[in-house]
Amino acid sequence: MSQFSYHGITATGKDLRATLEADSLRHARQILREQGITLLGIRPVGLSISSQMIKKSGKRIKVPSHAVSLFSRQLATLINAALPIEAALNVIARQTEHAAFAKVLATVRNKVVEGHTLADAFSDYPRIFDPMFKTLVTAGERTGQLGAVLEKMADYNEIRQQIKSKLTQAMIYPLMLTLVAILVIVILLVAVVPQIIEQFVHLRHALPLTTRILIAVSGFLQTFWLPISLGAAGIVISLKLALRSPKQLARFHTLLLQIMVAGPLIRAVNSARYARTLSILQSSGVPLLDAMKISTAGISNVHIHRLFLQAAENVRQGTSLFNALEQTHMFPPMMLYMIASGEQSGRLGELMARAADNQDKLMQHRLSMALAIFEPLLIVSMASIVLFIVMSILQPILQLNNLVS
Repeated sequence: MSQFSYHGITATGKDLRATLEADSLRHARQILREQGITLLGIRPVGLSISSQMIKKSGKRIKVPSHAVSLFSRQLATLINAALPIEAALNVIARQTEHAAFAKVLATVRNKVVEGHTLADAFSDYPRIFDPMFKTLVTAGERTGQLGAVLEKMADYNEIRQQIKSKLTQAMIYPLMLTLVAILVIVILLVAVVPQIIEQFVHLRHALPLTTRILIAVSGFLQTFWLPISLGAAGIVISLKLALRSPKQLARFHTLLLQIMVAGPLIRAVNSARYARTLSILQSSGVPLLDAMKISTAGISNVHIHRLFLQAAENVRQGTSLFNALEQTHMFPPMMLYMIASGEQSGRLGELMARAADNQDKLMQHRLSMALAIFEPLLIVSMASIVLFIVMSILQPILQLNNLVS
């Protein structure tokens, strides 16, 4: 809401100078008219205190991606039903369960009522509405296809959410298995093994090599567990501090791409996201160069981000999109073929969307293969370590039984 300073005369003839809050100048005049005040002058003085607080905190407010996706879907439905934008925003703000998001939508509505475009109203909240969202809304407002554009944005957010959910679900089991394996082995070496081995040491009998190795490892962990823990924490903290440097972060991301399993997976995720974003922007009427630059905003890997920016620069200098993307070495041949076909036939947006779907399937296949290899290897490794511990304990017992016999 906005604040208005006014000068008027009350019904009793008293001169009055004050301020009030209202959605718009027309709304302010209506409020004063209902109060029986004759206006002599009125002017806006800015946003209300609550609106100012929301705007100042706009860069800090975080809204779940599924809430933004649902908002896009609802707004598209209401606009396609010929409901005015301010009325649609008002309806959605009342229905949303996220309190902070409801306040943001109320502020956006007030700005639209004041005469700003919807894209301008969204620009105060960059953490909620990213550059792609604002660009699509701008394109939709200019072409009169805002409802259709918002539908595409909702589809895009839902696809991203599904892929993210699948990746998270796929990684939960191996991560939990790894943590449990490490925890079990550490407990065995630090708490269980020393109590058992102590019985053999008192016998002053020559122990097998495996038992001596086990005693050495157990003793080392018991003595140096604190320095090891502090050292591991120090390495993690140092790595985080080092990655704050753009140069070091670029080196680290380049190194990730060279890892056998992680590299192809990172390429597949980022190339699919880039292609899907570019296809939506292209089919919504955004110029190709602008679409290519905006599409790089969703790329998490710094090295790949720079390659795609260079591709946009090559297109600006006259290179075809196919050749520019081929030089990045981030796309499989089939995906490049579909991009070339779309560029020649004028159906770039449609074919890039299909290419992104194929790349998502390829990414999921590679992730499934990686997990199918990793899980058995982890189980075999853990079983081998436990077997070594058990054999190291059983060998002295068998030797003792032989001596007694």
